[in-house]
Amino acid sequence: MPLSIIIPALNEANHIVATLTPLQAMRARGAEVILVDGGSGDATKALAEPLVDRIINGVRGRAPQMNTGAQAAKGDSLLFLHADSRLLVDADFLIRDALSRSHVAWGRFDVAIDGDHFMLPIIAGFMNWRSRATGIATGDQGIFVTRAAFDALGGFPDQPLMEDIEFSSGLMKLAPPICISDKIITSGRRWEKHGVWRTIALMWWLRLRYWLGASPAEIHRAYYK
Repeated sequence: MPLSIIIPALNEANHIVATLTPLQAMRARGAEVILVDGGSGDATKALAEPLVDRIINGVRGRAPQMNTGAQAAKGDSLLFLHADSRLLVDADFLIRDALSRSHVAWGRFDVAIDGDHFMLPIIAGFMNWRSRATGIATGDQGIFVTRAAFDALGGFPDQPLMEDIEFSSGLMKLAPPICISDKIITSGRRWEKHGVWRTIALMWWLRLRYWLGASPAEIHRAYYK
């Protein structure tokens, strides 16, 4: 089951090498790595070029970038990886084993948040618990899916935020996810930059507004000010 790893990026020069380095062992085993750039003005593409199989210039926006990468991908299974997240070097084996099980169409990893604040492990633990309880995954958790399931769903919805929530909600209608306890490490930069407690409150407020019917565009404006 060949694996294609799709990474949407925008001005990620500070993180992209750390993200791509663990993927080189997977590339040696046959995995395909595609970076979809949304118009970076820094050195993201230059740094990524020797470490990926293909760079695609896409329309800015995580959902359209991931859909563009999926359309170009050759693999029978797809992994969507944030540009500031790091996988274990044997993640391809874990994905292969998970998707080879009967009726498993998709899954995700547990997450750990990189940073110094004492609350970050607690936040990550809650994210993992909530995902196991609800079956809903976020992009930070490295969502992987069979090509057949991705195509059946029509890809990620074309919306500026919460696209991962809608995508995993749709996948839940096809099958429950496999939750891999091995951890993907994601950057805690937003929590540390804007304050952990403030960011927690903001995320809960935005999720509540979303579930109460606020549009993705409204949530996006509130998130990015």
